[in-house]
Amino acid sequence: MGIETEKQSKEFIKLMSYYKCAMMEIETKFNVLNVEYSLVHDRNPISSIKTRLKKPQSIREKLERKGLEVSVANMEKSLADIAGIRVICSFPEDVYTLAGALLQQDDVRLITMKDYIAKPKLNGYRSLHMIVEIPIFLAQQKKMMKVEIQLRTIAMDFWASLEHQLCYKQDNEFTKQMADELFECARISAELDFRMDELRKNVQKQNAEKGKRG
Repeated sequence: MGIETEKQSKEFIKLMSYYKCAMMEIETKFNVLNVEYSLVHDRNPISSIKTRLKKPQSIREKLERKGLEVSVANMEKSLADIAGIRVICSFPEDVYTLAGALLQQDDVRLITMKDYIAKPKLNGYRSLHMIVEIPIFLAQQKKMMKVEIQLRTIAMDFWASLEHQLCYKQDNEFTKQMADELFECARISAELDFRMDELRKNVQKQNAEKGKRG
């Protein structure tokens, strides 16, 4: 990362370990919610959870883009996405249910939320983004750490993963026609989410009616 002194290097490693701990805390919270939901509703709202720590080179580049000195202090103060967790849900309703349940916990503080499901990006990207702050409890102190959370459905994640592969190749020329086609694929994935959600509601309704008759 270009942090020169031994002390700064140790501080960098220590801070990154704190971000890893915060990420683990959030992942555990979602796993607990997933188990609880499965007991109540007889299905799991979470398909998978992915975690990542931003690489030193990416941290350096982002600080430089912000016009900031590359330092441990600026990392912690100015970057909110060093620790990231992506929660892949079965249905759009699950995204909001899980986000709401997480934010109700008294040790989670919401810093920002961007709802790209209700208002997709211009290219068609959909996801719910949150920056939260949570405490991690160390041997002799409590430290507040920021974590970026992305919640999206399987269809949203499928589109976003392929969009990244298509658009972020350095030697590819991405034309307007390609962008239009990508947007149409996003529209189709949104329609798929809607139709699958309608099927889920119908299945729930049938099960409820059977329960009444039984």
